[in-house]
Amino acid sequence: MQPLILWFRRDLRLDDNPMLSAAAETGRPLIPVFIADDSVTGLGAAPRWRLGQGLEVFGKTLADHGSRLILRRGNALEVLRDLVRDTDAAGVWWGRLYDAPARARDTEVKQALRAAGTEAQSFAGHTLIEPWQVATGEGGHYKVYTPFWKALSARGVAAPCKAPSKLQAPDSWPTSDSLADWGLGAAMNRGAAIVARHARVGSAEAEAKLDAFLDGAVEDYRTARDFPAGETTSRLSENLTLGEIGPRRVWWRTQRLLEQDRGHKGAEHFLKELAWRDFAHHLVFHTPEITSGNWRPEWDAFPWRDDNADAERWRRGLTGEPFVDAGMREMYVTGTMHNRARMIVASYLTKHLMTHWKVGLKWFEDCLIDWDPASNAMGWQWVAGSGPDAAPYFRVFNPATQGEKFDPDCTWRHRFIAELARNPGADARAYFDAVPRSWKLSPDAPYPEPLVDLAEGRNRALAAYERHRGK
Repeated sequence: MQPLILWFRRDLRLDDNPMLSAAAETGRPLIPVFIADDSVTGLGAAPRWRLGQGLEVFGKTLADHGSRLILRRGNALEVLRDLVRDTDAAGVWWGRLYDAPARARDTEVKQALRAAGTEAQSFAGHTLIEPWQVATGEGGHYKVYTPFWKALSARGVAAPCKAPSKLQAPDSWPTSDSLADWGLGAAMNRGAAIVARHARVGSAEAEAKLDAFLDGAVEDYRTARDFPAGETTSRLSENLTLGEIGPRRVWWRTQRLLEQDRGHKGAEHFLKELAWRDFAHHLVFHTPEITSGNWRPEWDAFPWRDDNADAERWRRGLTGEPFVDAGMREMYVTGTMHNRARMIVASYLTKHLMTHWKVGLKWFEDCLIDWDPASNAMGWQWVAGSGPDAAPYFRVFNPATQGEKFDPDCTWRHRFIAELARNPGADARAYFDAVPRSWKLSPDAPYPEPLVDLAEGRNRALAAYERHRGK
């Protein structure tokens, strides 16, 4: 039988993979492929490095099941055409993505392949539901999270499919690039070895994290998740963004706790956070401009500053505000940042420093191993006030009082800021081993004075907001 080409992107797993499950059921030979096109080569340093780690593990997983991952570099349509010709494949299948560049590419590929007589199919799997499967009473898309959550939970989430028991191999395999030759981690430089200590790569690691979370921390998730010093969250974001674990699998396993009346409050809140990820993709699908411009056009005239010297101090974790700086350094050391810290550092940049949210969005895009185009854009615009379901602009998070509330004994701040600890730990010192040498940072240097007075910064932001509203 003619083989099927399975084009993997952000679905690096066997379990809960509708595309792979349906392909295996055909009994056809399967040729898994990953293509390094512009969407890959254009990634920031940290997400590109993390993708390379994920591809390495997924390739080994496929090999353990008698298959292999074919790697090719170039324009996706041209690569797929070549593969179809060389393998006499009957079709090309893939899992859907919802950001505008991915949709444009996939539409072009589907139309061109079908015009040439090759089957081309796309499948669900990256989100709990498809972005078009819930709508308002007027038939439009949701712009506020709470009604979206109610609609999603009322509709329900399809059961996850199991991993195929067998992956049929073709009689002969097409040639493949070497992953090492791609150099996906090159831009990380010396930071790669630091972040690698914290990354948990692949489906097996993701499943282990979910097991541990549901066996323990989920019970107190609702009340404890905002405290960055503890192991209070699932830490699945890096795996979800590359599809190393299926969101439907996470949903159904968490639902099982509710059915057993275990961890009720925490489990329900965790499901809401999982649905928040879906809400981001719902918005990216229906309003693709959210990733590149103000979702609320009236914010186009707001007097945010472009990139500036204060923003550079923010990037380097040298603002003089420990809660902000700890978050920025945590990101550089671990590749992720606690969600409470993400809100605080974003608020500080856009409000206390009056700097455009795009500056922060771009830095996160370069530094996060759990970077996701939808979640990153919605998160930044939510805090800045320019996005859907946004926090009111006059809500200016005070990093000092946030630290007192959510890190009362300074455990988390001292973990990442060497200058504040009497005997800095490994993570605090690792920051200085990870940053570019050109920054000339030292753990022995004095901690900087605050960039701005918090009260003055807040008042300046609110005054700008009032002037903007009065136009």
